[in-house]
Amino acid sequence: MTVDRIVHLMAGLMVLLSIALAHFSGNPAWLWLTAFVGVNLAQSGVTGFCPLAFMLKKSGVKEGNCCS
Repeated sequence: MTVDRIVHLMAGLMVLLSIALAHFSGNPAWLWLTAFVGVNLAQSGVTGFCPLAFMLKKSGVKEGNCCS
């Protein structure tokens, strides 16, 4: 897997996890995790910097285009 694919996978899983936790625990505060992921995605789209991608590149995961 490439950095791009892992970033998309993790963002999607975090959103699904936070929605499931908010629903099944009855605590809507878990939706702040969804908001955090959304803000991070928007920020990385504007600035080009993604903390997860930075860490994955440093750990040796190969770069690539996820949508090709």
